[in-house]
Amino acid sequence: MPATTPHHRTVEAAWPGEGTHRIPFSVYTQDELHRRELERFFYRAHWCYIGLEAEVPNPGDFKRTVVGERSVILTRAADGALHVFENVCAHRGMQFCRERHGNRKEFVCPYHQWSYTLAGDLQGVPFRRGVRVMTEQGPRVNGGMPADFDPKQQGLTKLRVATRGGVVFASFDHDVEPFEDYLGPTILGWFDRLFNGRKLRILGYNRQRIPGNWKLMQENIKDPYHPGLLHTWFVTFGLWRADNEAKLQMDARHRHAAMISTRGNAKAANEVSQGVTSFKADMQLNDASFLDIVPEPWWGGPTAVMTTIFPSVIVQQQVNSVSMRHIQPDGHGAFNFEWTHFGFEDDDEAMTQRRLKQANLFGPAGFVSADDGEVIELSQAGFESKPGHRALAELGGREVGDTDHMVTETLIRGMYRYWREVMEQPEDKPEEKAGERPA
Repeated sequence: MPATTPHHRTVEAAWPGEGTHRIPFSVYTQDELHRRELERFFYRAHWCYIGLEAEVPNPGDFKRTVVGERSVILTRAADGALHVFENVCAHRGMQFCRERHGNRKEFVCPYHQWSYTLAGDLQGVPFRRGVRVMTEQGPRVNGGMPADFDPKQQGLTKLRVATRGGVVFASFDHDVEPFEDYLGPTILGWFDRLFNGRKLRILGYNRQRIPGNWKLMQENIKDPYHPGLLHTWFVTFGLWRADNEAKLQMDARHRHAAMISTRGNAKAANEVSQGVTSFKADMQLNDASFLDIVPEPWWGGPTAVMTTIFPSVIVQQQVNSVSMRHIQPDGHGAFNFEWTHFGFEDDDEAMTQRRLKQANLFGPAGFVSADDGEVIELSQAGFESKPGHRALAELGGREVGDTDHMVTETLIRGMYRYWREVMEQPEDKPEEKAGERPA
């Protein structure tokens, strides 16, 4: 039996039995476990969200973002092709790009002026052939790279890229399964419902840092239990309540999920709202246009679909507000969270303004989402104070499966079934890890 540290044994022994209905607090609090998650979920065998094609519409445009905790750059080359490569110079490892967005013909590392094309290829090395000087003995070449130095082998680490419907994903693992297979037919159907070929238009960004484990945001959007209890806006105005028509669906491996809901009667007082402190029957809006909701043909019925694509992104459609929510881990106890709000090029001005106004429901100070950030922070505080304890996810039973209602935690149980499947595999040999440059 291979030797393990006491810390490692604690990680492995934390789950009681085979199920995932009781989640050990230790899955949110251990640094070593977090490092393994990054390797197994973000750097190998998974597609991670990068951005929208509309963010880099022109040749030379770029966007700096992250995969897991690694800085990467999305570019559009002169031929229109999209590339994603790591923001780490092949020479001495400097993160050479600091701007979030911009337009360039090339990238130059300021440390030693190594330059790269928009595809991440090395194109220039100062003094590669040394410096020619005159001495008393005659001309001499000082320094230079070895004769077998090959620039083609010294470019930036490139990621495999997939695009669909104007959305860009990438993977450090070039053997990752095709993106469509990764989503599976059910989740792909919900993805294509929103990204159905119309050109996208960027409306703006929100950014925040949440002091909680990154998985808690995946859980939050796989949890239909809390919206009608925590969020005054949702339960009072009928946007998301337990008595709404709803269904929950997962891919075959239970890593991705969609929560689908159709708006019910606003301010309906019944057993769903009885005793719920967030329900405010007498609540009035000073600006009624926040509820100026216009059904769109592509909805096909549901007024809200929240799709979690594991591990890195949430695709949000809440009435007319649509956005991408990018989860960016930063240690076991915090993550950066970037919202990209968008619309469509064929939207008229009234719809654009409607999308922007409804976006105020969300983001760091949103009428709804501010609640989520706070409960995640306070949950993490509880986990850190009592790391040997566990959370319950037993609403609706202890099994995993799709449902036609919201009174369940099945999606959370499903995600952790997949989590255990991947995390409990034996450790890899170092040379088998994806995204690393060979010696």
